Amino acid sequence: MNRRTFLKVSAAAAAAGWAGCALTRGEPRLPEATWQKLPRWRGFNLLEKFNVSRNAPFVETDFQWLSDWGFNFVRLPMDYRCWAKTPEAEFHEPTLREIDQAIEWGRRYHVHVCLNFHRAPGYTVARPPETRNLWKDPGIQEQFARHWAVFAKRYQGIPSRHLSFNLLNEPSDITGAEYAAAVKPAVDAIRAADPQRLIIADGIRWGTKPVPELIPLGVAQSTRGYEPGLLSHYKASWINHSGPWATPTWPVPVGINAYLYGDSKADLKSPLVLHVNCPQTTTFGIRVGKVSAQAELLVKADGAIVLQKLLQPGPGSGEWKKSEKTQWGSYNAEYDREYTATIPAGTRQILVEVGKGDWMTFWHLRLNELVIVPGTSDWGVKQEAFIVDNRGARPVNLRYRYSKETLWKTMIEPWQQLATQGVGVHVGEWGSHNQTPHDVVLAWMRDCLDNWKKAGFGWALWNFRGSFGILDSGRQDVVYEDYKGHKLDRKMLELLRAF
Repeated sequence: MNRRTFLKVSAAAAAAGWAGCALTRGEPRLPEATWQKLPRWRGFNLLEKFNVSRNAPFVETDFQWLSDWGFNFVRLPMDYRCWAKTPEAEFHEPTLREIDQAIEWGRRYHVHVCLNFHRAPGYTVARPPETRNLWKDPGIQEQFARHWAVFAKRYQGIPSRHLSFNLLNEPSDITGAEYAAAVKPAVDAIRAADPQRLIIADGIRWGTKPVPELIPLGVAQSTRGYEPGLLSHYKASWINHSGPWATPTWPVPVGINAYLYGDSKADLKSPLVLHVNCPQTTTFGIRVGKVSAQAELLVKADGAIVLQKLLQPGPGSGEWKKSEKTQWGSYNAEYDREYTATIPAGTRQILVEVGKGDWMTFWHLRLNELVIVPGTSDWGVKQEAFIVDNRGARPVNLRYRYSKETLWKTMIEPWQQLATQGVGVHVGEWGSHNQTPHDVVLAWMRDCLDNWKKAGFGWALWNFRGSFGILDSGRQDVVYEDYKGHKLDRKMLELLRAF
């Protein structure tokens, strides 16, 4: 790559570079940061350039307030279209000056600034997708490198304790080798302009899996803190979710599985047993989701059949919403239809199973007004027994699918293993959308924070102002405090400050 091609920076931009890092007496000093060992930064994502549709200047009071509250880190997830109309286009200088200003506010308020390409040339997790493929297209890899090289030259010499580059947001389910090959030109371009710049790379599988293949590139790595997704993204409009939502709890007990298997899956066939107390006649409903080939739905009340329905998809119209022929000649169908039965007064056990046939799923069960949504949709999991009361269903043998301990095992231990190989680790995004009950969010957050403190990992909440944040989050179950014209979630703020 021609250095002149990607290092075009106007004289005005160069003059607007770093003004120096001298500290006056008594000012706090940001901790040193290297790719082998990251500080335990604590802070937030600021979203002014998250999408080209908004592309607003950053806000000085964000830096001031979060610093006043004891935080020292911001991540700026940015859409490259904010400064370039296309991957090949020249940069828009006024936009770059707004990023300059954010970095200067970081210096002024003693906050580390991490620049991130949330939409990079050739890749994004957002919609619409990029038209070119960063993992396979050398031409777009060159443009990706060109963009980062401009930033590297522009901010050359700013100490890494003040500024870092987070290459791109949440690579998909690619291999570590593909990832390393795709980003190496950008790493080389950054180092050519600024050899000491701290570079951070998100893990693969959308930031959840460490990438040992990146170690030779000399970059730190960033993970995520969104597990379980049905808690952190409860009722989020951008999530592809079928059927009703189960109201989140924390910790999350093992839930009813959405699959029922018939005789043709004899090794998985098992009944769902519900221990109930029905003093009066009760209406039982089951909203059927998908059916494979055919499934004989059976519902029994204390051993007596109260519902027997053969679900047999076929061509054309029927009780199903849509039906598709499979390669084996049978049909799979989505029903989205509730079937009901009358449960006699005094019933103590309801059994739900598939007799003859293949398999089916269900979206919810209903006992009069009580709706029970399956907690999992995992293939190959046998059904078991649950106790049902007015709070829902819990397994007879109580245990947890998600808890502080399971998060440690799945979300901390793999990254600790990376850290033992001399790689700095940080949690670049985490948090919960505003539809999750506030008490559940705080309990979950406390366990996440405690785990990360124990592991020595820093973190950045998504976001500062907005549905995941501490300001103007729009929650319906929070008594907000007025803070300089904004709605402050004081309980969440104090929890974050405690860690």
